[in-house]
Amino acid sequence: MLITASPLVEVVPVERATMPDRVVVQWNKDSVEDAGLIKIDLLSLGTLGAVEEALGHIRDQRGIELDLDRLSLDDPAVYDMLQRADTVGTFQVESRAQSQMLPRLLPSCFEDIIIEVALVRPGPIQGNMVHPYLKRRKGLEPVTYAHPALEPPLSETLGVIIFQEQVIKVAIAVAGFSPAEADQLRRAMSRSRSDEAMAALRERFLDGAQANGMDRETAGEIFQQLAGFAGFGFCKSHAAAFALVAYQTLYLKAYFAPEFYCGLLNHQPMGFYSPEVLVSDARLHGVEALPPDINHSQDACTLERKGTALSNQPPEGAGDLAIRLGLRYVHSLGEFWRGRILERRGEQPFRDLRDLCQRSCLPRSMAENLIRAGVVDRFGRRRDLLWKLGALDYREESLGIEVPVVPAALPALREAERLGWEYELLGLAPGDHVMRLYRQKLQARGVLTSSELTERSDGQMVQVAGMVVVRQRPPTAKGHVFITLEDESGLTNLIIRPQVYERYKDTLRNRSLLMVTGKLQREGQAISVLVQSAAPLC
Repeated sequence: MLITASPLVEVVPVERATMPDRVVVQWNKDSVEDAGLIKIDLLSLGTLGAVEEALGHIRDQRGIELDLDRLSLDDPAVYDMLQRADTVGTFQVESRAQSQMLPRLLPSCFEDIIIEVALVRPGPIQGNMVHPYLKRRKGLEPVTYAHPALEPPLSETLGVIIFQEQVIKVAIAVAGFSPAEADQLRRAMSRSRSDEAMAALRERFLDGAQANGMDRETAGEIFQQLAGFAGFGFCKSHAAAFALVAYQTLYLKAYFAPEFYCGLLNHQPMGFYSPEVLVSDARLHGVEALPPDINHSQDACTLERKGTALSNQPPEGAGDLAIRLGLRYVHSLGEFWRGRILERRGEQPFRDLRDLCQRSCLPRSMAENLIRAGVVDRFGRRRDLLWKLGALDYREESLGIEVPVVPAALPALREAERLGWEYELLGLAPGDHVMRLYRQKLQARGVLTSSELTERSDGQMVQVAGMVVVRQRPPTAKGHVFITLEDESGLTNLIIRPQVYERYKDTLRNRSLLMVTGKLQREGQAISVLVQSAAPLC
């Protein structure tokens, strides 16, 4: 957002945006800054909407007016979750990289969360800041400074650069830059500059450092660290703001899990994991996700007590609260038809399949999908309902004469078929997981679950299997690929070296169910598997 004293059109060239009734400036953000205009970046976070909804559910279900701004920032349950990397669904600290870092850093205060948020970024990684910080924090490496002048700006982060402000402080302390010059250096490093321009800045830095008594070689190493960091680092205030939202989501997950997950599911897509992973994580935390139901579900997910429809009276506690998935989770059922179902249902629940089809006039393909997804299980078995649907004539111009359905002895729906339909049409299987179908055979072969991995020692060869929920190939990882598998008991992080990935590329890139053999890597509570071979599970 730009702020100008006079009308914007008199200051910079503008043009109509793609969105109706919007105007944008023709210059990019760098040119706007060069012109000296006031620019404010507004970051819209879906997490804030999920948090606000969760607070409304807490108020409705428990009668508690929770003020997150008044939370103490030293709750032991929050730091216990962080240290165990129990962070799926939370803000900023849920990713694979964070889940590997948290058990190593072991945050124990709010300042640690700020550092955690800022540390797992391309800047500190490219600047080789991560491992030195962890080693120094654990006392495995002494806290040293390339020059005494670096101690004042870097003492709070054990001699390594983590925050953008430290780039400015280092330039002032080492090279004698003025605050304005140092900020110009930071801006220049964070933007695409010509080699000539960067060479000139480097020379200015080296000359200033030499004038302050530092040798040019040491100054050159410091400049290289700054250049690798500045373009992708967080300023401390930004990291602190993110850390606060992270803490609030962790607190909600620890103490108000049903409300937290319900808000989260209603604001997808968002964050690092799919709704399927969120539903599985909710189940592991004692929160049941009930399938969409034609008479109980609203458009969005709602909370209801197990075994009963939602009551307006707050319960004694929240242990009996479950999440009822909304109709929006049924793929191919668009907004118009969801609205039609809810409108025609009104205050009178649908009596049976015929009543549903006649009152809503659903296209036959959509009615079939509702049956296969389990949304109308209350009306009978899915195969029987599909058979009945074929005999129904509910066109608006039809006479409404009921044609008797010829009974048929249909085979029972196999579990694999049921799960396949649910994953196809909902993207998840409420209360179940596809890996359950394979577990008996996998156990016989010695394949471990994600929870059983925690009982194995560092360096041990293991076999694991699961459904792929994340694939990553970060540009900073030197060709390494990272995959996260999910099974009934949680997540397993895989590390694949470039040569192993090339050997098993087709399987690792295209299969959704994998079985891998590899070496267990353990650092504290951080566990991963260094893959040596991979195969499709089916």
